[in-house]
Amino acid sequence: MIKKTLYFGNPAYLSMRNSQLVLNFPDAKGLDDQSGRNTIPIEDIGVVILDHKQITITHALVEKLLANNCAIVTCDESHMPQGLMMPLSGNSVQKERFTNQISASVPLRKQLWQQTIRAKIKNQAALLEMIPRDINTENMHFWASKVTSGDSENHEARAAAYYWANIFDIPGFKRGREEAPPNNLLNYGYAILRAVVARSLVSSGLLPTLGIHHHNRYNAYCLADDIMEPYRPFVDKVVLDIMNAGIDYTRLGKEAKWHLLSIPQVDVLINGKRSPLMVAVSQTTASLYSCFEGTRRKISYPQLIGAYGATK
Repeated sequence: MIKKTLYFGNPAYLSMRNSQLVLNFPDAKGLDDQSGRNTIPIEDIGVVILDHKQITITHALVEKLLANNCAIVTCDESHMPQGLMMPLSGNSVQKERFTNQISASVPLRKQLWQQTIRAKIKNQAALLEMIPRDINTENMHFWASKVTSGDSENHEARAAAYYWANIFDIPGFKRGREEAPPNNLLNYGYAILRAVVARSLVSSGLLPTLGIHHHNRYNAYCLADDIMEPYRPFVDKVVLDIMNAGIDYTRLGKEAKWHLLSIPQVDVLINGKRSPLMVAVSQTTASLYSCFEGTRRKISYPQLIGAYGATK
């Protein structure tokens, strides 16, 4: 089942009744009970994004959302995601899974990172091939094939430099959190993706903090940042679609956000089958745990699906 992503960008009072999220919009009338109220089953919710200073949410609702493994994202005054709240445990055999994750050997972690970077570069190449410009991707496929255990030769950086120089038809474009648009859309989309991946990691009984490659002492979601790498091109494609549709990408307007909020429902190809991204992420994190457990050797990562349903 595809979980819903809920975005709240207006004043609202969010509470709980009978395992339902109860919405009360002070400025809205004419919903279910003619008082500006509506309800959504909590079991259907995967991500909640809070993007207004006049939103009130009850502790009972927060507790219930976290108990159902929902990710709660809060935004700052510039409407960019700032905080992520996750449950401490999301699996019935948590201790066993933590133990297997923590005791994973260095060679295994390096092999998993090799698989991750290969999948990322292949998806980047696939996206470049979809762009109606003459972009040579032979080097991307070469770099993907040459990624070694732990990516010791840093092919990820080589591929990234070429990828960002070609993906947008914008002279001098630089990828960076504080750089010019469409970096604003990329930042927002990656934050949504990160929440989806972190949620799925917890559901699979894994610690989002303990990465296979990222080890920033101040980052509580190192593993999420690792596992989301091959999924980043899916966000990039949504941003490209926004720009190609003529939507103003210099600001995070409602129309641009609407497209970015569709990221969990984007179609991907994983294990030979089409699947919504949110469902695919759960397959990825489940396969990751199986690698830690020793019952398999490869993570299931998605392929980018082109406009006509296939990658080159």
